Amino acid sequence: MNSEALVAGGPAAMAPGRPVATARIPTSVIVATVAGNALEFYDFVAYAFFAVYIGKTFFPASTPLGSLLLSLAVFGVGFVARPIGGIVIGAFADRAGRRAALLLTIALITIGTLGLALTPSFASIGLAAPIIVVICRLIQGLALGGEIGPSAAFLIEAAPADKRGIYGSWILASQGIGILIAGFLGLGLSATLSSAEMLAWGWRVPFVVGILLLPVALYLRRNMPETLHTEAVEQADTGMAGLARHRGIIVLAVLIVIGGTVSTYLGNYMTTYAIATLKMAPVNAMGATVIVGLSTLVFAVMGGWMCDRYGRRPVMLWPRVAAAVLTVPCFLLLVAHPTPSTLFLVSGFLAALTAISGAASLVAIPELLPRGIRATGMAIAYAVGVALFGGTTQFIITWLIGATHNPVSPAWYVAGASVITALAMLALPETKGRALQN
Repeated sequence: MNSEALVAGGPAAMAPGRPVATARIPTSVIVATVAGNALEFYDFVAYAFFAVYIGKTFFPASTPLGSLLLSLAVFGVGFVARPIGGIVIGAFADRAGRRAALLLTIALITIGTLGLALTPSFASIGLAAPIIVVICRLIQGLALGGEIGPSAAFLIEAAPADKRGIYGSWILASQGIGILIAGFLGLGLSATLSSAEMLAWGWRVPFVVGILLLPVALYLRRNMPETLHTEAVEQADTGMAGLARHRGIIVLAVLIVIGGTVSTYLGNYMTTYAIATLKMAPVNAMGATVIVGLSTLVFAVMGGWMCDRYGRRPVMLWPRVAAAVLTVPCFLLLVAHPTPSTLFLVSGFLAALTAISGAASLVAIPELLPRGIRATGMAIAYAVGVALFGGTTQFIITWLIGATHNPVSPAWYVAGASVITALAMLALPETKGRALQN
């Protein structure tokens, strides 16, 4: 393999499954990573957007709040499997390659989503229905827990040194795409179907759409190159020994993930919050999801561009400080003026802060880890932070509202998490311009 082929991104460099060390890779390779990540996130969070209907279908309870809480508890079950997926699939990516791991996550998310789409209701098959749903959520959690580490490692390793921020930002931007697709579908369904039709079958449509799109992502990923160069890996920085050597960075990374996770899943909950707490029409509530997805997509890419220009630490720190200070006033405004325009404004603004900060964070963390544990370390940090706080956020804020009868209480939870994360960001070294470790 000659250097000219590598620089030019020729056939030798870009053969599927072959290691690649190129300064320029085809757009289709980035699309393969982004499309798969977007669809996996779409399938996972679509559950949250339709939690009210899923709760009534699979988890009948004596009160609507009880049914919703059961549904959100099972949403959290998907997060239990994330650390397992992060460790197992992350280690697989560091041993067998990024491409193989990303193909595995697509296969797993397909199985989980297919099960959710086809499972009959509790009224039809009784207790078997919620058991199947729980299993499907566990499989989805394994997939998404193992997705972030390999995809982050791939994009960071494939990017030119001065553009790792903009390349890596697509990890989070792709999640915005997933939210956006789910939001548009939810908006369309809410506008065209009655509540009875949504409950009977409408909520299943997004999962069926996800199943139809997943083969496209699988096809694209089959043609990805490989960025793991096993001959360049330092043996001392592999396996458990490597993770132990870099445990300080991984612990800081978990704390950094917390703030973004709590804010992200609050944003994903805004549709349910608008329906259940603010008593808005479902069609208006679903509009918040579209705004959150669009804001995440646009401002994640902006955050990536900014961290290439100004550095990782200031770009991830100051928006998180702003979130700690401004989330409560934003919710006070929303509760005082529960109109669609206020809902969209607050949702979009808070999502923008999270996206800018989160994009820079998801670039900085893998840049600080050596190649032999980059996917595993990133996957563990992300999966543990998300499992502990993402899986519980929607349940906790629903419980807080019910216990305090204060619709602003979720904002205080976000503010507290943001303070913890900002302190961890201050301790993280700057990585702009730093060479990646082998």
